[in-house]
Amino acid sequence: MSENTAGLGVRALGEAYRTGRLTPRAVVEAALARMARLEPRLNAFAEPMREAALAEADARAQEMADGRDRGPLHGVPIAIKDLIEVAGTPTGYGSQVRQPAMAADDALLVARLRTAGAVILGKTNLLEYAYGVAHPKIGQTNNPHDPSRTSGGSSGGSAAAVAAGIVPLAIGTDTGGSIRIPAAYCGIVGLKPSFGLVPLGGVFPLSWSLDHAGPLARSVDDSALALAGLVGQPMPLAPLPLTGLRIGVVRRHFDMAVVSPGVRRAASEALGALSERGATLVDISLPRLEDANRDLVTVLLPEATLIHADLYAENPDGYAPGTRSQIEAGLRLPAIDYVRAQRRRAQLRESVEALFATVDVLASPSVPFVAPHEDPEFVEGEEGEVLASGLANMTGHPAISLPCGLSDGLPVGLQLMGPLGADARLLSIAAAVEAVIDGCPPPPLD
Repeated sequence: MSENTAGLGVRALGEAYRTGRLTPRAVVEAALARMARLEPRLNAFAEPMREAALAEADARAQEMADGRDRGPLHGVPIAIKDLIEVAGTPTGYGSQVRQPAMAADDALLVARLRTAGAVILGKTNLLEYAYGVAHPKIGQTNNPHDPSRTSGGSSGGSAAAVAAGIVPLAIGTDTGGSIRIPAAYCGIVGLKPSFGLVPLGGVFPLSWSLDHAGPLARSVDDSALALAGLVGQPMPLAPLPLTGLRIGVVRRHFDMAVVSPGVRRAASEALGALSERGATLVDISLPRLEDANRDLVTVLLPEATLIHADLYAENPDGYAPGTRSQIEAGLRLPAIDYVRAQRRRAQLRESVEALFATVDVLASPSVPFVAPHEDPEFVEGEEGEVLASGLANMTGHPAISLPCGLSDGLPVGLQLMGPLGADARLLSIAAAVEAVIDGCPPPPLD
C-alpha cells in the first residue's frame, strides 16, 4: 500500500478505517503509488484500474460515513488475475491471440468481493491463458525477493503484488498448483479451496475438471477473510491446539531426488517444530502416487485443447510457441488415455479421502525447489514441479501453502491438504501451524 501501510493486513486496515486513521482513498492512492514505483522491477500488473479503484474507494468511504459496513473486506484493495472478468476493464489473458476485450460484467467471484466491500485495484499478469508459459511480448512476473527470478505461475502477478505489499489480497486460479506454487516462491499464503467451492463463472477455463480459484495473502487469517468473500459465507478460524494434531507426512514428496536439500530441510524443520508442540507426525504412502503428475497432464491436455479450439483456429501464431505446442499436443493424446487417467483419478481421490480417518492434514513441500530464474516447462517428468501441488487438483481436496523459512535466502513453502469440503477446518489448522513455524521476512524492496 504505502511506505508506512504496505504491510497492513485486512483486519489492521479495517481498524484504521473504522477509527478514522485511514481512508480507502488514501490506501488505494498509496497502493497505486507503490505499484508505479515497483512495476518496472516486477511486471505484476496487466491493467492498473486507477480511476475505477479511486471511485470505488470513495464509494466505500461514503458507505461507512452513512453507517453501512459491509464487513472485513470493506474498502480493502484486491487485485484480480487477468483471466477473470472485471466489468469495464479489458481482459488480456496474458496472450496476443486477440486484443484484450472489454468485460461487460463481473465474474461471479468478483461480484461477490464487491458485495463484501472490496475495492478492485487492478488486473494482474499471468502465464498465457494460465497454461505454464509467459508470452514473450508480455514477459514473466519477477519475484519481489529476487527480481532476477520468476514469481511463479500461472498466478505470478497476483503473488508478486501481495508479496511486494501493493495489496493485502489478490485472486488467482489453480489447475495444477498455480496459486500455491507462486505463493511458495514469493513467501506468502496461497489457498486452493475444495473443488467447486468458489464459482468460476466469468473465469476463462484451462481445464474444466481441474480448475479452482482462490486467494493469495500474507496470512492465513487474511486468506480466510478473502475466502469468505469469495463464497459469500463466513469462514471462521477456530482456535486449535497442536497437541494431538495428526499430520500425515507424504514421504514421497520429501524424498524425491528433485527436492532440493534446502527445501527438504526447511519443510522438515517446520514439521519438527510442530512435533515439539505436540503434533503427531505419521508417514503416509499413497498407492500409485507416482502416476498423479502424468495423469494430471493427460487430463489437462485434451480439455485445454478443446477449450482453445476456436482461438487456435483463429490465430495460432498469436500464442507463445510453448503454449501452442501444448495445445497441439492435446490433439494427439488418445481418448483411451484420458479415460484411464480419469478412472485412476477417481481411485486416487477415494484413497486420499480415506486417509483423513487417521490423520487431520497431509503435509508436503509446496514446491521441490525455490524460485528459479524462469518458469519451468509445464510438462515435466513424473517428479516434476506440479507433483505435490497437482495432487490436490486431481482429487479436489483443499490445500494451502504456508511460508516455512528460507533456502539460500529464498522462500520455501509447506503445503497442507485437508478433507473435501472442510476448508474452514483446514484454515484453522493452518493458522495454528502458522503461529509456530518460521515464516518469511518481507522482500528487500524498500
